[in-house]
Amino acid sequence: MSSIKKRMEGALEKRRRAGLLRALPEPIGGKLDFCSNDYLGLARSTPDYSEQSPGATGSRLISGNSSLAEEVERLIAAFHRAEAALLFPSGYSANIGLLPAVVSRQDTIVYDKLLHASLRDGIKLTQARAFGFAHNNINDLAKKLAVAEGEKWVIVESVYSMDGDQAPLVDMASLCKEYGANLIVDEAHGTGVMGDRGEGLVCALGLEDLVWARIHTFGKAVGGHGAAVLGSQLLKNYLVNFARSFIYTTAIPPISLAHISLAYGRMAETDIVQVLHERVQYFLKQCPDSVRRRLIPSTTPIQAVLCPGNTEVKALAQSLQRSGMAVLPIRYPTVPRGQERLRICLHTFNTDEEIDQILFALSRYFEKHTGRYTA
Repeated sequence: MSSIKKRMEGALEKRRRAGLLRALPEPIGGKLDFCSNDYLGLARSTPDYSEQSPGATGSRLISGNSSLAEEVERLIAAFHRAEAALLFPSGYSANIGLLPAVVSRQDTIVYDKLLHASLRDGIKLTQARAFGFAHNNINDLAKKLAVAEGEKWVIVESVYSMDGDQAPLVDMASLCKEYGANLIVDEAHGTGVMGDRGEGLVCALGLEDLVWARIHTFGKAVGGHGAAVLGSQLLKNYLVNFARSFIYTTAIPPISLAHISLAYGRMAETDIVQVLHERVQYFLKQCPDSVRRRLIPSTTPIQAVLCPGNTEVKALAQSLQRSGMAVLPIRYPTVPRGQERLRICLHTFNTDEEIDQILFALSRYFEKHTGRYTA
């Protein structure tokens, strides 16, 4: 056996023995969707592609630029009240492109410890000093900023993908101003969710002028693919020249751009975001005590039901799946040990009956296993 084959098989076997082996789940198919990030149901929307080329022909700097791409960038910047926007093929590529382009190794990064893996990878690429602060803890953030050297950067998410809670951005922006730090906010799960039209938490709080850069992704509530970095025109020009994940990758195809444009039109012109908020409120109002006491506090479409232990949370998820519901367990090491949970995602298309069904199934399961699961 070759050394590389032995090494790969050994690593997979070690993960299997630890109960951590990942595998692709079964397609959702006809199951009730409580696991996708398609909060607004816009992945089900089909724009008129008749006048759009189906594919891209190269990077934006070679043959992939188009009037449609520039139009979409202007639309996104205006919608989120930013000076300029630059499209990237994905949220991951935006995060690993933005951070190493603007942060030098002499700088200091202070980041929330629950920050997404893509931002953590971007931080590593900067080779700068980096310190994590306790999740959403303003006092700990202040302590880290007090000892930071060089240019200071604070990196947080607006809505956290595994807990569904929101960053205290007002206090964070004030603290960054006090310490002369640059605040970067990833709005991946705030896009299409926070604010009256889904503008994101930064806009909802009126903090546009206090945030140095924002990342809005289109693979969640927008129901498409890609992302945009929002900031000044200077930042856009700089990234076109120095963001490697923008320069050396194929542009977003026109078909995807057409979908993004359609989705933003729906958010701007309809009450679809308000419908989503109503679904969340219905879930919280109907939630039985046996489930409520296991919820991580959240007023967003992400409702995390704690069920400690990889084996335990997997069994709970399988029970719901057998009842025709698409919901997946979130296990260690994706979340800290002892904080394993079901990540329930609510959508505009989830009916009262469907929400009642999953709440009843959860309540019945926990009552049946009272001695095994504790709040």
